[in-house]
Amino acid sequence: MSSQSAHPTPVRHHDHGTWLVQFTGRVLVVCPRCGGRALVVPVPGLATPKYFSALLFQPRRLSCAGCGAVVGWTAQERGAGLVGAVPGGTEDPFFRRPLWLQTRCAGRILWAYDEEHVDALTAYAGARLRERHASPTMAMFARLPAWMKSAERRDDVLAGLATLRALARLSAPADRSDAAHERGDRPRHHGSLLFRGGPY
Repeated sequence: MSSQSAHPTPVRHHDHGTWLVQFTGRVLVVCPRCGGRALVVPVPGLATPKYFSALLFQPRRLSCAGCGAVVGWTAQERGAGLVGAVPGGTEDPFFRRPLWLQTRCAGRILWAYDEEHVDALTAYAGARLRERHASPTMAMFARLPAWMKSAERRDDVLAGLATLRALARLSAPADRSDAAHERGDRPRHHGSLLFRGGPY
């Protein structure tokens, strides 16, 4: 076997500026009533937003198939505008519930919003070559912590993401990860204000 065939072609990842907000359309959280898996989504009947940023202002509904809990969320009003949610951290941006998809990884907490988010992180973490095609200002991959980008931690991160993928298929309170609890680590508001008339 030649040395060339012994080494598979490197996996290449192209970052076109994906924002974390793009994964907030569906968020798996810990139910406030039973502690099982609940789902946070925009309320039914809303038009598809023209811009991803609008996802941070859309009214949300938290529902649990296990116990039947249903809770609503609407953006706070400030003058003639709405204050949008701020994504990031181990709590969901809307109800501030612990994310269902959390696990201990390399001495830290690895988290994701849903399976699509896990898939996106897996594609990035597993790539040997990473190319950026957009400004890193708000791009999710550029803002990942250094330990998730490290080649030395690649196997740990991929194993952690596999754990999150398995958790996404579970829903009972007893299935909850021991890492899935409140930490108060959501980022602060940084001027995310939508100037428009009245409530959403």
